[in-house]
Amino acid sequence: MHADLLFTGGPVLTPAGRTASAVAVTGDRITAVGHDEVRELAGPRTEVVELAGRLLLPGFQDAHVHPVPAGRELAQCDLTGALTAEETVARVRAYAEAHPEREWILGGGWSMEAFEGGTPAKELLDAVVPDRPVYLPNRDHHGAWVNSRALALAGLTRGTPDPADGRIERDARGEPSGTLQEGAMQLVGRHVPPAGPADRLAALLHAQRRLHALGITAWQDALVGDFLGMEDPSQAYLTAARDGSLTARVRGALWWDRGRGPEQIPELVEKRAALSHGRFRAGSVKLMLDGVAENGTAALLEPYLDRCGCATANRGTRFIDPGRLAEYVTALDALGFQCHFHALGDGAVRDALDAVEAARAANGPSDTRPHLAHLQVVHPDDVPRFARLGATANIQPLWAAHEPQMDELTIPFLGAERAAWQYPFGALLRAGAALAAGSDWPVSSPDPLQGIHVAVNRREPGSRAPVFLPAERIGLAEAVRAYTAGSARVNHLDDTGEVREGALADLVVLDRDPFAGAPEEIADTKVRETYVGGVRVFAAE
Repeated sequence: MHADLLFTGGPVLTPAGRTASAVAVTGDRITAVGHDEVRELAGPRTEVVELAGRLLLPGFQDAHVHPVPAGRELAQCDLTGALTAEETVARVRAYAEAHPEREWILGGGWSMEAFEGGTPAKELLDAVVPDRPVYLPNRDHHGAWVNSRALALAGLTRGTPDPADGRIERDARGEPSGTLQEGAMQLVGRHVPPAGPADRLAALLHAQRRLHALGITAWQDALVGDFLGMEDPSQAYLTAARDGSLTARVRGALWWDRGRGPEQIPELVEKRAALSHGRFRAGSVKLMLDGVAENGTAALLEPYLDRCGCATANRGTRFIDPGRLAEYVTALDALGFQCHFHALGDGAVRDALDAVEAARAANGPSDTRPHLAHLQVVHPDDVPRFARLGATANIQPLWAAHEPQMDELTIPFLGAERAAWQYPFGALLRAGAALAAGSDWPVSSPDPLQGIHVAVNRREPGSRAPVFLPAERIGLAEAVRAYTAGSARVNHLDDTGEVREGALADLVVLDRDPFAGAPEEIADTKVRETYVGGVRVFAAE
């Protein structure tokens, strides 16, 4: 039988390494992997792609991403990449002036390091948007910047108490100063007009085009539900899956309402059935255990330090009671759900691993494939537990580098010992852990090649900063595998993630072979073509 599609003339990354130079695709699957003999499958209607020395590899997969909010932010006031307070405020002013019809100024992506203490003041927004409410989450979506109009509309005053799961930043008089942390975001966020179904679908398709252009053929949406102003993307996925516009393969992680208990499990079972269609499957549950280190809400085993290096009373925030977490995870595991944990601090990491261990003890071995995302601080005692428990380490490599948010807002408050436990990719691999990889976009760039660059170099592309914890660097092959086979396993897409006969033809052609270049040049690599099931979904101009 003649192939429909034939790649030839370049290195092909197989599970054994760059051991082939030709791949044939028939229908949506790979039917041959080899060398010159594969060319014999070419027929009069076969499309031949000449690699000309460029690398062919499995499609990248993002194991933790938020495409619909990212797509929405791209269409709103996008503050991504603004490095100073002045530049950030100028972008808000320009957007507001360009959109006088908008009742709210929405968007986000501002950097904490652009503002003193990472907490911008409402007066900066009042000066450029005095007449309309402004609600702008920061780039990690664990805090929001609002103006006086938004605070007034929400009724926030000096007398408003902090919610149990968040904090209202305040000025010297006790008045809300303009930054809302974690659960306090919702005090204003719940007043934001929701997007309509058409807007959410457009955001999904916009994001999908961006991800395909970066070689991403599948992902796990890390929040399918309503949370802190991040609108539920489930109906957008269902619509796209039904009408065929969802060209990626997507696994959805249903949101665990941290204000409720096991009574929500029957609802999750119903959602899993209702939301699984075509290329969208909602078989995971997202459990957000803690916050982030930069605002002191990542859950730590020992207290944060203050600016003088002395211990404080703050150990961060646990959003789910550790005493109940094992009960929830055991019940979910018994029903075949995958548990997808947000676990950033060493306290949250331990809580998650303890819960997985309890589920294993109660239910026995299973194929639910739990995974822990972020893993900023991991106590050395917990590193070996990943392999022992079969819990995948879901890493976001772009964060493992020296940059202002790390050097100014994190390391001083962790102290030298804990700072050396951050993002232990190398230690996890040496201990036998399986790695998956993702971006948390729009928190950071969704470009896998940028993430791979940092995983290998522990330094941002183009940076001359010192290498961040050199012992935790991993090899290029290991980093690529995390973004391909590792994430495919987490996404329960066992027919993807590898170039082998019988696998689905989810493939990427790069503009070069990064294995043949210097590690410092990995980020210069670009995607030329992306295929899902043998169908080209992106081609560079």
